[in-house]
Amino acid sequence: MSINPALAGRVYPAGDPYVVGREKIREFAAAVKATNTAHFDVEAAGALGYADVVAPPTFAVLIAQRADAQLIADPDSGIDFSRVVHADQRFTHHRPIVAGDELVTELHVDTVRAMGGGAMITTRAEISTTGGRHVATSVSSLLVRGEE
Repeated sequence: MSINPALAGRVYPAGDPYVVGREKIREFAAAVKATNTAHFDVEAAGALGYADVVAPPTFAVLIAQRADAQLIADPDSGIDFSRVVHADQRFTHHRPIVAGDELVTELHVDTVRAMGGGAMITTRAEISTTGGRHVATSVSSLLVRGEE
């Protein structure tokens, strides 16, 4: 099956909220070797003006990839996940992610570009709180290799 070029312009609505947990932030920070005490200690985060521990900037990838999963799982997309190479990921942060946030993500398929038997798909995940406050924008490029 080839990649559906009609994916360009498609919007996948926000699903269930991702509730940001304190321990999840701590685990992620340890895994990426982010050492700022505000990622681990509520008092240190409070001294910087945050209500709870603050996530490292790359934590947003967890939320963005949940949104990308909707596209990959869409049978109309033509995407075989075993052929996907994650080519690029960029973030624009509008405010830090903090433990206790409830985040939702709307996924936009911005472009689909045919490349041989495969395609390059660029998505944009708009991450917001359930209250509508914009948190981050993630732009991701997925290369779907063609069959040989």
